[in-house]
Amino acid sequence: MATISATVEVQPAGPPPSAPPLRRTATWTTVGFAVVLAGFAAMVWHRRWMSDDGLIVLRTVRQLLAGAGPVFNQGERVEANTSTLWTYLLALPGLAGVSLNWAAVVLGLVCSVAGVGLALDAARRLFASERWMVPFGALVVVALPPFWDFGTSGLETGLIVGWLGLTWWLLVRRLEAHRAGGGGRAWPAALVLGLAPLVRPDLALFGLAVAVALVVLERRRGWRGVAALAGVAAALPLAYEVFRAGYYGLLVPGTALAKEASTSRWRQGYSYLRDLTDTYWLAVPVLLGLVAAVLLLLRLGRTATVATAVVVAVPWVSSALLATYVTRVGGDFMHGRMLLPALFCLFLPLAAVPFSRRTALPVLGMVAWAGVSFLALRPAYDTLGPNWIANERLYYVVIVDRPNPVVAQDFVDHPVAPEGVAALAGAPGPSLALPGPGPDGLRWWLFPTPDRPSTITWLNLGVTGELAPLDTRVLDGVGLTNPLATHATSVPDGRIGHDKDLPPEWFVADSGTTETGFVDPAGIEAARAALACPATRELLASYRDPLTLDRFVRNLTGAVERTAYRYDRDPRVAAQCRPIG
Repeated sequence: MATISATVEVQPAGPPPSAPPLRRTATWTTVGFAVVLAGFAAMVWHRRWMSDDGLIVLRTVRQLLAGAGPVFNQGERVEANTSTLWTYLLALPGLAGVSLNWAAVVLGLVCSVAGVGLALDAARRLFASERWMVPFGALVVVALPPFWDFGTSGLETGLIVGWLGLTWWLLVRRLEAHRAGGGGRAWPAALVLGLAPLVRPDLALFGLAVAVALVVLERRRGWRGVAALAGVAAALPLAYEVFRAGYYGLLVPGTALAKEASTSRWRQGYSYLRDLTDTYWLAVPVLLGLVAAVLLLLRLGRTATVATAVVVAVPWVSSALLATYVTRVGGDFMHGRMLLPALFCLFLPLAAVPFSRRTALPVLGMVAWAGVSFLALRPAYDTLGPNWIANERLYYVVIVDRPNPVVAQDFVDHPVAPEGVAALAGAPGPSLALPGPGPDGLRWWLFPTPDRPSTITWLNLGVTGELAPLDTRVLDGVGLTNPLATHATSVPDGRIGHDKDLPPEWFVADSGTTETGFVDPAGIEAARAALACPATRELLASYRDPLTLDRFVRNLTGAVERTAYRYDRDPRVAAQCRPIG
């Protein structure tokens, strides 16, 4: 009988099988994305800081957490922050006792990096390519110093980058579902795009473009389904708009009126645009992006669908609209800041591209430009440049002599604000601290105000508010926290964002003091008469009176008229009680 052996012959070990090509490609794509994101995070952290405007946001959050409401000064309902969502997002770590200054820095960094990461993944999904995906448009963000500077700063720029990346990613996911025959949940995309005006009012331009694309992608749901998505998108912003009108008495944030966002200053806006584009040779990446887009479109040929074309058009159309809007209103006083959303949108569809012989040349060109920008391209001015445009971060680094000013202690060497706060703290009673002329230049004048809270007025509201107690009123002449300045006329051709320079007569007249100090007594009397004008009295009552149901309704019903109300900044003219048309 034959014997059957149970022994299994062992074959000689050979080399392990290689990973499938698709898996290797995905691995290299992931590695490339990770390197770019890590480098971006490192640069944002290296340039961490807190801007004066960022400190304005933090004081509002502190007042909210202290129970005074979302206000800058106790007892005055003024919306000093442009980004509603950023304000309430920062309140969350504040509830846990986390330092708001560091929370703003870390959240800004996380949102910035997440936005770029979502843009990269959206590009991978958009192209659905089996080739190695290389960062392309994302290099524009990673290589530009303004994205590093405003990735923190305490402002909402990091949130904007994160929200744009998330909204775009969700839209591309809906495109994937459309390609697969429809279905899936569309409400998250509708909900997130509805946050646009709460992230920043001008981002409604991007939100509207996304809404059009969603209608195209979700038309299979019928009009009821599309209407339901519209309801999801509109619910939160509409609810907040009712709250804003009733609580603050205005249709828009006070900052929009302070900066007169409805006016046109094309010439200044063009200078602001050139200040960014010329500094970083942005014509180069824009041209490279155009070449890459044309080459990829040629490759797609007739396989591209109408839905894909509509989706891809969203960020490009939005970029043009946002850039045009910023240029029309005159730009901003901070180098590059207001144009960053438009620039990010421009390169969203090309955040990453498939690497091939067809795209090799523009990819290598973008890498070369990014290297030059990263290492060498900087503004031609150190702190303050032409047209009063400031290299804002460097300006504060220089004046407080700190490489990374973040917390209150970092601003104690500010050249003006700490002296005013100290003078007010040393006063025998409630007083108005007002800067004025002295024997050796600027000095702080104190005006007793026994029936009013202590008040300090200074241009740098953020630093002053960071150093002053929460029960001290901190006011400005440009109208960010002071409706008296908000509704006054502007200085002709003044500095963007600072062209409402309220004369000191108004502060003295409103304080109730009997002293005049360095201020013209006739001007003070004229300001008192102007404050007694019926429309101005109603304006003051809208944000100072206790918030009863009647006051809320009156604020709500009068919000349109109150938002449009203006009077002359010269108290002698304003005393005639003739509103500016």
